[in-house]
Amino acid sequence: MIRKLCSGSGLGLGGRFGGVRLSRRFVFLILLSALVTVCFGAIFFLPDSVRIRRFFLLPSEPQRTDSAGSGLGMAVGAGSGAAAGSRYRQTETHVGPARRKQKEKFGKESVSPQIRREVTERQHSLRDSENGAEVLDASNIRYQPLPEAGTELADQDVRSHREKVKEMMKFAWDNYRQYAWGTNELKPLSKSGHASGLFGGLLGATIVDSLDTLYIMGLQEEFAEAREWVENNLDFNVNGEVSVFEVTIRFVGGLLSAYYLTGDELFKIKAIELGEKLLPAFNTPTGIPWALINLRSGVGRNWGWASGGSSILAEFGTLHLEFVHLSEVSGDPKFAEKVMKIRKVLNRLEKPHGLYPNYLSPVTGHWGQHHVSIGGLGDSFYEYLIKTWLMSDKTDEEAKTMYYEALQAIETNLVRKSASGLTYIAEWRGGILDHKMGHLACFSGGMLAMGADDAPADLSKHYMELAAEITITCHESYKRSATRLGPEAFRFDGGADAVATRMNDKYYILRPEVVETYMHMWRFTHDPRYREWGWEAVQALEQHCRVDAGFSGIRDVYNTLPHHDDVQQSFFLAETLKYLYVLFSEDELLSPEHWVFNTEAHPLPVIQKNTQEQVITHDQ
Repeated sequence: MIRKLCSGSGLGLGGRFGGVRLSRRFVFLILLSALVTVCFGAIFFLPDSVRIRRFFLLPSEPQRTDSAGSGLGMAVGAGSGAAAGSRYRQTETHVGPARRKQKEKFGKESVSPQIRREVTERQHSLRDSENGAEVLDASNIRYQPLPEAGTELADQDVRSHREKVKEMMKFAWDNYRQYAWGTNELKPLSKSGHASGLFGGLLGATIVDSLDTLYIMGLQEEFAEAREWVENNLDFNVNGEVSVFEVTIRFVGGLLSAYYLTGDELFKIKAIELGEKLLPAFNTPTGIPWALINLRSGVGRNWGWASGGSSILAEFGTLHLEFVHLSEVSGDPKFAEKVMKIRKVLNRLEKPHGLYPNYLSPVTGHWGQHHVSIGGLGDSFYEYLIKTWLMSDKTDEEAKTMYYEALQAIETNLVRKSASGLTYIAEWRGGILDHKMGHLACFSGGMLAMGADDAPADLSKHYMELAAEITITCHESYKRSATRLGPEAFRFDGGADAVATRMNDKYYILRPEVVETYMHMWRFTHDPRYREWGWEAVQALEQHCRVDAGFSGIRDVYNTLPHHDDVQQSFFLAETLKYLYVLFSEDELLSPEHWVFNTEAHPLPVIQKNTQEQVITHDQ
């Protein structure tokens, strides 16, 4: 209305009112002024409207809360409501002066505009819920971490299954909090903390690993206390050696995921701080990082047992997602550059039969032992190739090419069928096949399903069939044990068929890979058997792994009176329970169109095309 009235020159009243006497013109101006005052006064003095204020004012950052009763979200902790401008100042403190020019070249808006606008800046509207509380208007967010409030599963059994998984998570968390708070993991039989050699003096692995699971499940009080511990107690200035791989996937991945889900600056700042601490691990002649790093001194080394002092493929090859996102949130390309250099080294090397051996010297850049495995020592390298392609918004063609070439070599050299017709992926030792498959390799069914749509030469259907066959085999490894839980490794020779034959292969330590594949296969096919198999796993966990004060691994899956190992692994809360929860949830929960799970099941958002191209172009 104002725009229509003010369409003339000068005051907008020129020729249109030239014939009006002065007194009438003066009266009209008074009325017009009053109208303008009323309109603008409404914007500033009527009850707050984010939609109106955002249109006229600088972007604000409203406190984020979730709908009451949805069970799928929660309020962001204290400190998350800082003004939008402050997040750039805070980020600046983590970027050294020598890197600022490079950072500017990387792009002032290096974080994906969609993610920054819709997730981290949280410039979205709020709406009133039925009880009057402010809740997130998810309809305006492209990267929806959770379904809209009120979305419910139609199947009562599936809803009850999901609630059961949530109860298991709360039980595991409550016992950790009661008996092992602040330590890395819980010993549920001893009712004490468990110190793992993977983390040196770094503490709180279960807390950081559980952040996004607590948030996704709507465990609000538990998430708030976890956030408080991170703010007050998570300290990286420790004089001890940590596993670069484990700290990256659990701590960096967990903090990044919590940041993207909540927009809370605390998690971003902590993730960048830890990323800086890990960078000295890459100071090797080839750029292939050491396996271990002292967070205080920056001195690195490799595991003493690794072939000739080699780095391990599944460790140095499973840093890409997290380090690219560190560059996203910091605006500094140095993190992404480190992992792009790893790729350059790998692409220069000759691969035996197209396969990637598990050992590589960070000094000479030559392969160690020619041992190839899709299970332990190799597994997540292949997983991160296809996930890098997906996380790049399908722009990282090099990652895509590397994945499908590796997959072709794997199928040619390692994929076999047992006498009973079960498809499995064997291990390769210098040209000789070892006909065993590890529990860790069971992630590959889900990996194959994730990559099937983009497969070359009309191989999509074939890869989905192969994914289903691998999933059946892994399910059989569970079905053929007395506990209905799978062993660490199972064989296909000497009369064995998907069963463990050695005592040191019969244990189960709450691993997630089989239920991870069930979750992916359900999402890509909606075949009900995958939910049925997931529920079988839940029942087996309840019967054989649940103890008075948490969940414990067992030493022999073929014994119906299992001997517990007395460790509640942090990945049980981060991965196993999260994958089961997602399996029994709506497809909109962490949709694969917008989110990619790191290998510790921490969801990271897909990066928009323009940002990924900047990373690759700068590196080239």
